Amino acid sequence: MRIHKALIPILVCAILQLACAYIVLPDEDASLSPGVSKGWSAFVTNVSKTDAGKLHIDLTIRNETAAWSAMKSAPGKPAVFTTGDGKIASCDTVFVGTGGHRLAPGFQMRGFSTGTRAEPATQLIYVECGSAEAAPGSSLSIDYSYVTGEYNYYYPEENKVDSTLEIKLDEAAADMTYPVAEPIDGLVQPPSSEITAINDVLLTLTGIERTGEGLRFTWQTTNPGEYPSYVHIGIPPVIGEDGILYGIYESPDIASVP
Repeated sequence: MRIHKALIPILVCAILQLACAYIVLPDEDASLSPGVSKGWSAFVTNVSKTDAGKLHIDLTIRNETAAWSAMKSAPGKPAVFTTGDGKIASCDTVFVGTGGHRLAPGFQMRGFSTGTRAEPATQLIYVECGSAEAAPGSSLSIDYSYVTGEYNYYYPEENKVDSTLEIKLDEAAADMTYPVAEPIDGLVQPPSSEITAINDVLLTLTGIERTGEGLRFTWQTTNPGEYPSYVHIGIPPVIGEDGILYGIYESPDIASVP
């Protein structure tokens, strides 16, 4: 049995211009372009040295599962750096994941919000290796897991898949476009589109306003049924053209959201 989930769409915004389109998690019978899951992929966007002499590798991760998906690196497990001549080094600093959020298929990101609502911070996606050198032919291996589909309160790791990211440092990609890497027909909807919530209640985004604390969204609900119905609207995460997924992750089920 699935608990009714809170309605938390992801909004795609050009942060400076306030041009937004929200993304709707489609019903099971929704007609999206078919796709084959390739899991998640990662791309090197920059390689540098820290002041402490560590090798710092900035990454962008892309959802190629053909479904809404959240991913994270294996907790407590270092990444493995391999040079072109086969030498191996351990990379203990690994910040790779979606911050708990599910990202739409075909989307990519390079960071997410962490901390608290009162004191949010931005966590960029990267790996640091203490004793490695970025020689030609080097590669990076990161164990990770991902989940797909709707959030299930009773089985939050339903459909969990364990996999490994294999990244070649020679194939650095400096010019990345965020957040959409591979457009999927029927996924991105205009702001005026109606969202069908629980009991066929219709939800419409009617206004977006920038405040001193961020973005304020105004919603309108229409209940076509004969009986009162309750719709919980969570605080939607926002992903912009900078590739950062803003918004502290909160459980999307009504039981956990005040």
